[in-house]
Amino acid sequence: MSLPPNVHKQSDEIDLVELIQKLWMKKWLIIGVTLGATLVAAAYAFLSPPVYRAQASVMPPTLSDIAGFNLARNKDIGLEPFKIDDVYRVFTRNLQSEQSKRRFYNEVYLPSLTDNQKKASRDALYKGFLGRLTVTGPTKSQSDRFVLNIEGGDPSEAAQWAEIYIKDVEQRSIEEMLGNAQSEIQVRGRNLTQQIETLRESAKIRREDRLAQLKEALKVAQAVGLENPPMIAGQMNDQLSAIMEGNLTYMRGAKALKAEINALSQRASDDPFVPELRTLQEQHSLYSSLRIQPDRVAVYRLDGAIETPDEPIKPKKMLILVLGLVIGFILGVFAALIQIMLVKSRSIGKAAGSAV
Repeated sequence: MSLPPNVHKQSDEIDLVELIQKLWMKKWLIIGVTLGATLVAAAYAFLSPPVYRAQASVMPPTLSDIAGFNLARNKDIGLEPFKIDDVYRVFTRNLQSEQSKRRFYNEVYLPSLTDNQKKASRDALYKGFLGRLTVTGPTKSQSDRFVLNIEGGDPSEAAQWAEIYIKDVEQRSIEEMLGNAQSEIQVRGRNLTQQIETLRESAKIRREDRLAQLKEALKVAQAVGLENPPMIAGQMNDQLSAIMEGNLTYMRGAKALKAEINALSQRASDDPFVPELRTLQEQHSLYSSLRIQPDRVAVYRLDGAIETPDEPIKPKKMLILVLGLVIGFILGVFAALIQIMLVKSRSIGKAAGSAV
């Protein structure tokens, strides 16, 4: 059985004017839901504990800051001087490293928690900590600037934690740089020691070889009865010395050969007879005396002081109130529309029943 035309007409969608009229009739419902949502948002905004953020901005050190790392470092002796980027890279790597965060988490963050807070799982606690400590940078406009952010409920504590974290990273970075510099110095010193010992051993072997040659020449000179070198007319002393070497060394005569053998045998040290030895010893002495002073070096510059924040970053009260108002109004309108549709469905149902 077909429905009457008026029923079909009632089942059509409500036009815009009629919809606005019906919504206006439900204005107290909309107002009530909006006020309720706004009150909930206000309670959250004003009752939630505030969160403060302390910041520490860092930049590369200056040349004078890293001068202490470059003591006696130059290309002539095989040690390239450290550059600013070399030093700053060590600091920024430690600033962002998981090791630094874990160290701060275990030594500073965990002891600050209450017994109830510590009952949470270790993973949950560490995840919450990572949400409070972040390192941002660099950016396109500032390619060498990093910012440490630490959030907390106490503004003084947040600023103190930022300072503690920066100082800890600084100390470990300086120790790493000092270790690298000192290690290279020690390696260079060991290389020089090895070169000095090699030169001394070579000089000793050459002296022993010379003694063997002279002793053999002495035997030949004694065998031919040559006590003094022969006088050759027209030959200068320099020319005679050149001739009396090698197989003709015996021509220097037994007397001269015995004197040189005796001198070589009684020589206490070959050092004065090794020309390059003194230079190496000077360099070795320099490396052995080098001591880098940690208080005279820096691995970063603090861009401004670490200030104690005076305004919380969360909760954003005005934003929460506006969102509560908007969401409450939307929910109120939605609730009103549901009531309107229910009323319409009942009226259609009654009309259909009466038609039957």
